[in-house]
Amino acid sequence: MRVLVADDQALVRTGFQMILDAQPDIEVVATVGDGATAVEEARRLRPDVCLLDIRMPRLDGLEATRMLAGPGVPSPMRVVIVTTFDLDEYVYGALRAGACGFLLKDSGPTLLIEAVRAAANGDALVSPSITVRLLAHLARPVAAGGRPPREQLTERELDVVRLVARGRTNQEVAAELFVSLSTVKTHLASVQMKLGARNRVEVAAWAWECGIVT
Repeated sequence: MRVLVADDQALVRTGFQMILDAQPDIEVVATVGDGATAVEEARRLRPDVCLLDIRMPRLDGLEATRMLAGPGVPSPMRVVIVTTFDLDEYVYGALRAGACGFLLKDSGPTLLIEAVRAAANGDALVSPSITVRLLAHLARPVAAGGRPPREQLTERELDVVRLVARGRTNQEVAAELFVSLSTVKTHLASVQMKLGARNRVEVAAWAWECGIVT
């Protein structure tokens, strides 16, 4: 898995690179200190995962995410946002701009590695310690019930949505609903199609916006 790291702090870049390069299946192909260079290098190198800080010079992580993974971007990349703050309003905007996950800088090496692997495998690391507080704080239920799905969700699909919105992994959802992992993946794929969501983070955001999860 090829990774690009973008952060304006050299110490953070070095630390992330040391942690990730120590893994046999991960290689950091570039470290950059600003958002504009991050976009340029990401487009040139096409890494499997881009780790982007929120606050960077020249171009912030929000705009960089939109340029690399936003709606209408051909062959969007997998972007994981890294932030210092539990409730950073920019993170929610980054998720809407196409990021597939986020974590705190002090989350530790294990979570960093898990986030990269999840993103590279087409999934998203949604940590309950961050996601529930962030989305509950920032997402305001819409009076009309939020953006309606293209097709009605089944009761079982809604069960899956509620658990995903609370930050559960697919394995945890399967265990709580007493179904197989493949069944959870099938339900989640159906939900994403009905909602027009690109990943489980957008599914979670939709659930909070619509008041399905409180």
